[in-house]
Amino acid sequence: MTGASIDLNADLGEGFGRWTLTDDEELLSVVTSANVACGFHAGDAVTMRRVCELAAARGVRIGAQVSYRDLAGFGRRSMDVPADELAAEVAYQIGALDVFARAAGSRVSYVKPHGALYNRVVRDEEQAAAVVDGVLLAGGGLPVLGLPGSRLHDAAAKAGLPAVAEAFGDRAYTADGSLLPRGQEGAVVTDPAEVVERSVSMARFGVVTAHCGTSVAVRARSLCLHGDTPGAVGLARRVRAELEASGVGVEAFA
Repeated sequence: MTGASIDLNADLGEGFGRWTLTDDEELLSVVTSANVACGFHAGDAVTMRRVCELAAARGVRIGAQVSYRDLAGFGRRSMDVPADELAAEVAYQIGALDVFARAAGSRVSYVKPHGALYNRVVRDEEQAAAVVDGVLLAGGGLPVLGLPGSRLHDAAAKAGLPAVAEAFGDRAYTADGSLLPRGQEGAVVTDPAEVVERSVSMARFGVVTAHCGTSVAVRARSLCLHGDTPGAVGLARRVRAELEASGVGVEAFA
């Protein structure tokens, strides 16, 4: 199947102070959307401003990657945060990033949860609704990026927000279409050729092989490639080149 198009996104700005994790400048020459850490799992004011300036200069869409307040655990520890508190913290993160996005001549174009929050809102209706309430509190009808069929997408649709389906080229899937937990062996796909093959398969045919060996339908408008994996820049370039060579257009969804 040709004529399809997909967005390429990556998690960026995941540094703090003198510590850096992702090669933001190089990845921004490949991806079409940047999920920028907003200070709760990673990122700080200087980093957010720099990434927004780089993204705006390259025409890359800026997304707020919101998370639980968990710098020490990189946002990957599950937390029981009251719904009203989570909504306020989501709005706070969006607002902070939007200041720098607008100063760079751009704006926050979408919202994507990170880490434990991302996985939690796949099935937790209350936390999913709180994230959506936070997006609404921030004052815009922003698209919400997440797993297809998630409670987050249900809550977004109910609130009238665009729900954008996301797939992962470098993460293993379970038979039900959810992500294999990071604590399990094989959760992160590290073989570059396999990442490329899975990415093209999902973009062209909407299907991927699950960890158990069965085929799973994964129809998505955006494809995530993690910026903190070894060789992330080279891999992202290879994925984009193969997508375009197979007739898949690479363009932002927002």
